[in-house]
Amino acid sequence: MKLSTLRRWVSPSLSIQGKIFLAFSLVALLSIVSISVIVYLNMRETIKSNAVTSVSDSIRQADESLNIMLEEIDRLNTVVVTNKNTVIDTLLSPSEEISYEWFQEQKRIEEFLSSLVANKPYIARIAVVGLSGKVFFTGGPWLDRSVLGTPMMDYMLRNGSRHAYLKQTGVTETITVGREIRYNRETIGVVMVDLNYDFIRKTYGVRPTADSMLYVLDQQDEFVYRSDHTPSFAPSDERIADMKRKYAKLGKPEGNVEEKVISGRSYIVVSRQSDHTGWTTLALIPTNSLFSESARLLKLIIEASAIVLLVVLIGSLQVSSRITINIRRLKSMMMLVKDGNLTLPKKEIRAKDEVGQLYHVFIGMMEELKRLFEGIRVSEQEKREAELTALQAQIRPHFLYNSLNTIKYLAKLNGTPNIEEVSGSLIDLMRGVLGNSNEYLTVREELDYVRSYISIVKYKYMEPILVHEEIEDPSLLDSRVLKLTLQPIVENAILHGIGSRDQGGFVTIRVYEDNRDLMIEVTDNGKGMTPEQVEQLLGGPGTKPTSSRFSGMGVRNVHERIVRSFEAPYGIRLYSEPGLYTKVEIRFPNLRSQAGAGQEVS
Repeated sequence: MKLSTLRRWVSPSLSIQGKIFLAFSLVALLSIVSISVIVYLNMRETIKSNAVTSVSDSIRQADESLNIMLEEIDRLNTVVVTNKNTVIDTLLSPSEEISYEWFQEQKRIEEFLSSLVANKPYIARIAVVGLSGKVFFTGGPWLDRSVLGTPMMDYMLRNGSRHAYLKQTGVTETITVGREIRYNRETIGVVMVDLNYDFIRKTYGVRPTADSMLYVLDQQDEFVYRSDHTPSFAPSDERIADMKRKYAKLGKPEGNVEEKVISGRSYIVVSRQSDHTGWTTLALIPTNSLFSESARLLKLIIEASAIVLLVVLIGSLQVSSRITINIRRLKSMMMLVKDGNLTLPKKEIRAKDEVGQLYHVFIGMMEELKRLFEGIRVSEQEKREAELTALQAQIRPHFLYNSLNTIKYLAKLNGTPNIEEVSGSLIDLMRGVLGNSNEYLTVREELDYVRSYISIVKYKYMEPILVHEEIEDPSLLDSRVLKLTLQPIVENAILHGIGSRDQGGFVTIRVYEDNRDLMIEVTDNGKGMTPEQVEQLLGGPGTKPTSSRFSGMGVRNVHERIVRSFEAPYGIRLYSEPGLYTKVEIRFPNLRSQAGAGQEVS
């Protein structure tokens, strides 16, 4: 059976123990059935072969035994026909019956015949019959001159030049072996020996089954022998004669075996032809009777198979239980974990197989779960604390906005526009920084933050701060950039660039597009920087980050944020000459329709 068929038989809902038990049972059942069938079929063939061998050997032995007896009889006949003084002279003698000479001749020839058949119980009678009417014999039954002119005598005279074999059916059944007696090339009589038919019955009493049949036919298709108590379903004599002629034509003296259907019944037919007599022996063995013993054998095989299967089922149940006991323990542990019980089990699984390995992995998972649950508990506690802190942080800007709005309102009532302007700018700037949680802002919003910052910081210096904006394409104002990238750059230009000049300082902000990238340049005419200062500002090796005074995010921080979000070649490039200028070039991908990082829309 294929493995896929077995899988279809095994229900997925069965437990592992049930699957193992069912698999063992099916394999055992198939094995036992296969072995039983093979054994039964081999036994049937063995029974058939043994029966054929037994019948063939028995027929061969019967033929050989009969041939030995017939050869012995032929020798006796030869002795008789070649005896001149006792046999031939007596047959040629002119003496007549009821005379002294005849009695002397009878006594002499009968003594001679008796000496020939002494100690030969298979010979029932030996007789010498002269054509002149003289008859001499020993044994029985009685024989007289009435035998002359009978069909048997005619048959002996026609075929007795060497030996003639004839079955007689009368008061007693006999096999008569005859030979003519010749003198001076003339037939003067016949010597005949009757073979005791009981010896024929014993010789051919071959019956492997009670209803087997055996036939011996001579060359004239006459039945020499047939089994006693022939069953009613036996084939007709004509059918047997036809079969004899068929096998005689095959010319196989060693015999022939075939399975044949006769009148709707199956037979094993064994045939053999005698070299000595030319007789054909046919044995018909009904296959149903031959294999009747195999039914008892089949019953025995079934009983033994049932016992073996029962033992295998019990054994497979025990084996499957032993195999799956650790799996069931592991399942119980998992069910406890499913219910929330993370206590390590008291009973360990010490097996070294895959289940033992799963157990150790499961224990490791439980320990990891306990650690994760503890981490989650701590994280939840910290989260609650962070939520409280965030709530406080939300409350503080709220009060700060209200306070600044109050200052702005009082400045307006008292006619102090500068305080009102500073308060308003500070409110707008803080609202953008603290109130807007978006990571990306438009260029327009970034410029608004810069303007708010300039409105606040300009009161720090006696001279006004000149900031020029150059927008090549107004649509670039809708492009999106990282939040608070422009204000720290402008703050750095004012504080460290033009803030140290007495007058004439300015800052230029240029927005344009280069190779489909967004470019923002911040240029000031301040004191400039040395290459070392530029390297320190952008974060060279061994330097610490620089932060602005207002936002806490320096130029290096802006550069690192851009590179981390968009990678090279995006970021900041700085050009400066001491005492002349400083130019900061910021390159962004041109993001217009989406605020998410990495989604570029030209």
